[in-house]
Amino acid sequence: MGTSGSKGRGLWPFSAPAASAGPGGSPELTDAARAQHALARVRGFRTAPPFVFTRRGSMYYDEDGDLAHEFYEETIVTKNGRKRAKLRRVQKNLIPQGIVRLDHPHLHVDFPVIICEM
Repeated sequence: MGTSGSKGRGLWPFSAPAASAGPGGSPELTDAARAQHALARVRGFRTAPPFVFTRRGSMYYDEDGDLAHEFYEETIVTKNGRKRAKLRRVQKNLIPQGIVRLDHPHLHVDFPVIICEM
């Protein structure tokens, strides 16, 4: 399985303090790892909140200002002298919805928390 983003690049904002286990599971950190953690703290990645308040919208606006996941237009096809209506998907001139504010905050996918334990 692949990484989910920032954790694979070593910029994981929810990392434990330097005294706890490092990436390999051992409690001691090398000098290079300590320097990397110090740089991460200076940049402010360590104080990231565990909640997500916005997301990228999955819908699009068309020329008329309508909002939907997909748009279709009806075309008339003549086959053997008979007219038949077909739906053709519109993929041009669509504007992405952009950033959408969530109704209630969600937990970040990289936040290490046990929600249910059996």
